[in-house]
Amino acid sequence: MFFLNRACGILLPVPSLPGGYGSGDLGKPAHDFVDFLSRSGQTIWQVLPLTVTDGALGNSPYSSPSAFAGNPLCISPDDLVARGLLLRDELPGHPPFSEDRVDYAAARIFKEHILRLAFSRFSPDGNYEAFLREQEHWLEDYVLFTALKGLYKGALWNGWPEKIRRRDGNALLAASRDLGEEPDFLRFVQYIFFSQMKDLRAKCREAGVELIGDLPIYVNYDSADVWSRQSLFCLDENLLPTEVAGVPPDYFSETGQLWGNPLYNWDTLKKDNFSWWIRRLSHSLSQFDTVRIDHFRGLLAYWAVPFGDKTAERGTWRPVPSSDFFEAIRRNLPSPSFLAENLGVITPDVTEAMESMGFPGMAVALFAFGGGMRDNPHIPHNYRRELAAYTGTHDNNTIEGWYSEDATGDELQAFREYTGRSAGGESAADTIIRLVLSSVAERAVVPLQDYLGLGSEGRMNTPSVPSGNWEWKARKEHLSEDLSRRMGNLADIYGRK
Repeated sequence: MFFLNRACGILLPVPSLPGGYGSGDLGKPAHDFVDFLSRSGQTIWQVLPLTVTDGALGNSPYSSPSAFAGNPLCISPDDLVARGLLLRDELPGHPPFSEDRVDYAAARIFKEHILRLAFSRFSPDGNYEAFLREQEHWLEDYVLFTALKGLYKGALWNGWPEKIRRRDGNALLAASRDLGEEPDFLRFVQYIFFSQMKDLRAKCREAGVELIGDLPIYVNYDSADVWSRQSLFCLDENLLPTEVAGVPPDYFSETGQLWGNPLYNWDTLKKDNFSWWIRRLSHSLSQFDTVRIDHFRGLLAYWAVPFGDKTAERGTWRPVPSSDFFEAIRRNLPSPSFLAENLGVITPDVTEAMESMGFPGMAVALFAFGGGMRDNPHIPHNYRRELAAYTGTHDNNTIEGWYSEDATGDELQAFREYTGRSAGGESAADTIIRLVLSSVAERAVVPLQDYLGLGSEGRMNTPSVPSGNWEWKARKEHLSEDLSRRMGNLADIYGRK
């Protein structure tokens, strides 16, 4: 457990780490980055969700075919060599992958090839058997779903044969005979992922770095979770969603954000004492020291949009049995360490729930300069000690991108008046980083792109834009000793070292 004392750190997704084979991974790229953080006076590393991503869904880490399974793209080939499952000369000496962008398509092909080769040489042992037992509650559904999806040429599960999509036992048994060794391969891949994840967490603890994960509140319709737990979601007689998730119009979109995820059947979840949710939260806490719950307010009330609508404008707020849900968390997870993403439309019940559960919230400095600054919760003078303060999140432009492209004239004027900086003074990025680090917030988190002073070319995601996101990748030279000294100096100045 971490007792924070003005800590600071970096927001950087694992695939965006420098090095690797088309994508940063949990091996040497991640371990080297932990060493860089330690040298730089940083004690926080926040990542984005590490679940499986899908190229058809824009490679978003928030759109996964499983709420539990780890992303094979994050598996380290070098670790497979160390385990004796690959030979060094079976890996390319100079991978033909982009150094500036995550090369999802090429990385998938490469990782698929080497993982199948490693699987052909793998001999199960006691650790593997223990993993299968411990993860059985989600692993077998995921393995069957993924193998069947391959058998049916990638078709949406709602388009599978009637008895298969409705999970008839005899039909599933018959279909399983056609799957060959694919289920065993998929189990092996997950075993390797979580073994490497365990090693990375141990590395972080040894270095005194708090590893913060990210848990999307919703799951994808075309997922093992919805197919295997159909009663837990609001589906009609044809197994299609009745309503879907999103958020109303806000800073990011004038028409709201239409996420399209199926909504939870909270009445059914309550009857089962929220066991699926408890297992999901426990699974996340087993990987990370702290877990950020994305769209926390959806655990109090959610924006339900009619299925088939093209925007989120016609949604309706619907309540969640939140008191019972949070009581189940208290009973089953005695010392939960969560951050609540409390951005957007926040009502008093959301704040009360956060305070009752002891879940810190967030503040984002890039939201500080729109509208009146006196009472803005994102302006540094209004921060509270327990907050996690960010310069920006994965959904924001970089600071320099915001300053040069997105900020309105009024926002720029407010920024200059608040900071006392002229248009020709020090960079906007350095100014806002110093505002966040100097605040009273215990946690201060800065996307790496902001420390690098990058413009919009370093942006991670543009909400409501379906493609071209999640691709930014750091180069090895970005993690220079000069940057390390600068970060360490700022951490020291502002008492975060």
